[in-house]
Amino acid sequence: MDSNSLVIMALLIGCLASTIPVFMALFFTGMVGLVWIAGIDPQIVIEVLYRSMDKFALIVVLFFVLCGNIMTTGSIVAKLIKTANCLVGFLPGGLAMAGVLACGFFGAISGSTVATVVAIGGFMIPALLKNNYDEKFSVGIMTTAPILGVIIPPSISMILYAMVTNDPLEALFLTGFVPGLMIMVCMSLYAYFFCRSRNAVTMPRPSFQEVLATLRESFWALMLPVLIFGGIYSGYFTANEAAVVACFYAFIVELFIHRDLKLREIKGVVISSAITSSTLLVIVAGASVFGEYLTFEQIPGQIANAVVENIQTPWVFLLSVNVMLLIIGMFMDIISATLILTPIFLPLLSQFGVDTMHFGLLMTLNLGIGYCTPPLGVSLYISGAVADRDLLYVSKAVLPFLLIQIAILMILTFFPDLVLFLPNWVYPSP
Repeated sequence: MDSNSLVIMALLIGCLASTIPVFMALFFTGMVGLVWIAGIDPQIVIEVLYRSMDKFALIVVLFFVLCGNIMTTGSIVAKLIKTANCLVGFLPGGLAMAGVLACGFFGAISGSTVATVVAIGGFMIPALLKNNYDEKFSVGIMTTAPILGVIIPPSISMILYAMVTNDPLEALFLTGFVPGLMIMVCMSLYAYFFCRSRNAVTMPRPSFQEVLATLRESFWALMLPVLIFGGIYSGYFTANEAAVVACFYAFIVELFIHRDLKLREIKGVVISSAITSSTLLVIVAGASVFGEYLTFEQIPGQIANAVVENIQTPWVFLLSVNVMLLIIGMFMDIISATLILTPIFLPLLSQFGVDTMHFGLLMTLNLGIGYCTPPLGVSLYISGAVADRDLLYVSKAVLPFLLIQIAILMILTFFPDLVLFLPNWVYPSP
C-alpha cells in the first residue's frame, strides 16, 4: 500500500478507537479517501450509498430482526426454554444444558448473538443462580452459548457475507448446522462433568406424559424453525421469503394462539425493530463507501499479493487469519468486521484454494467469539448487568467456554469437510 492508503487505514483505526460511531468512521474515512485523495466526484458517493441499500438480501435481515423481537415480547422464548429444560433438565448440569439447547433453538430463528444473550441469558442466569449453580459457571456458559445465534442459521452475519461474496445463501446457511451442533454438544458435556463433579442438585426426571404435555404446549413455537428450514430446503420459498413467512407466523401465533402479544405492544415491537434495523443499515452504508475506496485503490489485490509472497500453504494462511480475526473480534462488532474484511480476504481465497463458504463459517465463528472477549465484547456487558458483576469477573467466567469454542474453531479450520458436508450433499456439484 502507498502512503495515502496507509494514512486512510490509520485514520479508520483512530476513528474506531475513539468514540466516533462505527458507521460515521467508515463513511468519513471512505469519503476522505475517495474525494480528497483519489479525486472522485462526490456524487459518486451518493450513488454508492444508494446501491448499498438497494439490495434484496437486506430484506432477510430486517424481517428476522422483527421476528426475534416478536418472540421476545411474546412467550415463544419461554416455551423454547421450557421444552429444553424438560428434555435435559434432569441430568447433572441439566438446567445449564437446557440453556445451551435454548440458545440453539432461539438462534435458529433470530440470527443474532446479542438477541440471544438478552432473551435467553437474561432468563437463564437468574434461573441457574436460583437453583444453586456455581455463579461463575452460570455466567460463563450463558455468556458464550449465545454464539449459536450467529452460527446456526439464519445468521445475520452470514447473510451479509453472502451479499458480498455472492455465495448462495441457502447453501451458506447449511455450513452452520454441524459447527453449531458441535458447540452445543461440547458445552453440554462440559456442563455435565462440571456439575457432576460438584454433586449439583438435579431436577426430577419428567414422566413420558409430562414430556408430551410440554411438547404439546410448545408445538407452535417449535414449528417455527421447522417452517423456516423446511420451506427453504424443500424449495417452497427462498430465504428472503422465509424471513417474511417467519414474521407473520410468529405474529399470528403470539397474537391469536398464545395470546401473549397484545395489540398495544405491536407498535413498540415495530419501532424497536426499525431502530435495530436502521442501526445495521447505516453500518452497511458506511462500509460500502469505505469498500468503494478499497476497490478503487486496489488495496485487496495488493494485500493478496503481499500475503501470497510470505505464506506458502493454505493451512498457515487460515491459521494466521484465525488469529487476526480473533483479535479484530475483540474490538469490532461482527457486522462491521464482516463488511470491511470480506472484500479484503476474498481475493486471497482463490490463491490458496480455500472454499468461500468454508471461510465464511470460519469468519462468522471467529468474530462471534469476539462477542465474548474483552475489552469490547457486548455479551460480557449484558451478562455482567444481569448478574451484577464487573467486566473482569465475567471475563474470567467465560475462559473455559472460550477455550472449547476455539478448539472447535481449530478442528473446523483443518477439517473443512465438517463444514461443507451438508452444502455438498444438498447442493451437489454438477
